Amino acid sequence: MSMAFAGLIAGLALGFAGYFGGFGAFVLVAALGAVGFLVGRFVDGDLDAGDFFRGRDSERRR
Repeated sequence: MSMAFAGLIAGLALGFAGYFGGFGAFVLVAALGAVGFLVGRFVDGDLDAGDFFRGRDSERRR
């Protein structure tokens, strides 16, 4: 699936949530989409869980 198609699907989902559920549903769908994206990147191996817990200074100390 191309990134353009994935963006289209995400935009449609957010649009439907905003139209039918209001702003609260829009925010909920956007937040769950972001969590799903991060989990997907983690499962694919593109993201390391330690990246969230290390500070910026720890990269300079290596």
